[in-house]
Amino acid sequence: MVGGGRGAFIGAVHRHAAALDGLIELVCGAFSSSPEKSIASGDDLMLSPDRCYGTYEEMFEKEKNREDGMDIVAIVTPNHMHFAPAKMALENGFHVVCDKPVTFSLEEAEELKKIVEETGLLFALTHNYTGYPMIKHAKYLINEGKIGKIRKVVVEYQQGWLSYSEEKSGENKQANWRTDPAKSGKAGAVGDIGTHAENLAEYVTGLQISELCADLTAFGEGRVLDDDANMLLRFNNGAKGVLHCSQIANGEQNGLTLRVYGEEGSLHWKQEVPQYLTHKTIGTQQIYQPSVGELSDVANHNTRIPFGHPEGYLEAFANIYKNFATTVSKTMNGETPNEFDLDYPKIEDGIRGMEFIDAVIKSGEDSTWVKM
Repeated sequence: MVGGGRGAFIGAVHRHAAALDGLIELVCGAFSSSPEKSIASGDDLMLSPDRCYGTYEEMFEKEKNREDGMDIVAIVTPNHMHFAPAKMALENGFHVVCDKPVTFSLEEAEELKKIVEETGLLFALTHNYTGYPMIKHAKYLINEGKIGKIRKVVVEYQQGWLSYSEEKSGENKQANWRTDPAKSGKAGAVGDIGTHAENLAEYVTGLQISELCADLTAFGEGRVLDDDANMLLRFNNGAKGVLHCSQIANGEQNGLTLRVYGEEGSLHWKQEVPQYLTHKTIGTQQIYQPSVGELSDVANHNTRIPFGHPEGYLEAFANIYKNFATTVSKTMNGETPNEFDLDYPKIEDGIRGMEFIDAVIKSGEDSTWVKM
């Protein structure tokens, strides 16, 4: 692991998710830009002292020469520190799992894609919301034509944790770097949660956003990056859409919601109650749940426990790791991964996310339509 040391939120999430299915073991790490904090963080996790590294460069150099060296690197740093360790990991023979957005800029993402292709190694991006069983089933239903041709997509991601200027206190590490363009990049809420909404909409529908028109605002006093965004979407099949994301929606917690409307019906899903997928038509309504009734093979593949025991955020996150770990293992053993194994976000999804950020920022300058 690179990053994710003491005080980091997402590092612990990655560790729990990676460990859930017993397929991955954490063996080493460079957990902080501070060598002292990195080594102390490794000690917290009860790693062998000789595998708690002060820098990721040292870790890659030493691990590639060990007979029991690591196979996969998980990168869980702020956005500006994704590209360099991902590049070096791939060039030293390690498969990579990276938090989103994939890099600091589109140019870095395109260069990273070339390195992935040149090395032939595997790369996963943790757009974890695609891991929910009911999201898998929604994608299946659309592929099977159950709601007909898609006409409209509405996706929103509402949070309220930046309703006040948390970054001004200097005590909120997440607020500090996520509102800092030197670490977050050119986008705030759009890069942090808007990319999740974009990815979820494209993953489930199988469509791509072809054009968008955005209205961006920074409501926080003195805040440089957007904390609220509203946009109109046009998809490559002629469908229309709305995407709005906010981190100043006071009272909201983690309100990611997707609605897809077709000629013959619609699908509705909310991340805060992820075990329910509702299929509606003018005269009927059906609610799907994991392990209840006949579900698609892909939904069952990504379900772990019996009905009545809802699976949540960590399980969905773990599905990314499970599928990636199985793909890596089979590849290393000369076997061919199947379609379920390969069902995880890849570098191409990262490219789409960075293209989305660039298009939104460009459109937000004067609220004009911009092509993706």
